[in-house]
Amino acid sequence: MTRTGNLFADLPAALEAEQFTDILARQGVRIERIVSTGQASPPGFWYDQPQDEWVCVMSGAAAILIDGEAKPRVLRAGDWLELPAHVRHRVEWTDPTQPTVWLAVHVGG
Repeated sequence: MTRTGNLFADLPAALEAEQFTDILARQGVRIERIVSTGQASPPGFWYDQPQDEWVCVMSGAAAILIDGEAKPRVLRAGDWLELPAHVRHRVEWTDPTQPTVWLAVHVGG
């Protein structure tokens, strides 16, 4: 089956929580669209994922703090970040004035 879509279709103006939508899921790989509207990780929460993750901010902006680094990495449209498995990280902030659209690729795990 051939599918098509648009990463910027049906973007909500505001959300209580980030929106995660699988675009493709196959053995060993998952691609998802994430939409953030000002969300951040809860205080003290760290992602610690069993798979590698590659993320790209397609629109908007966000800051990711990697455990052990002194300051967050700010990502804007077109910026990407590779997070190897078990690299603890958290979302410090996402743009509250417009949707931040992420493309995330999860490999392995």
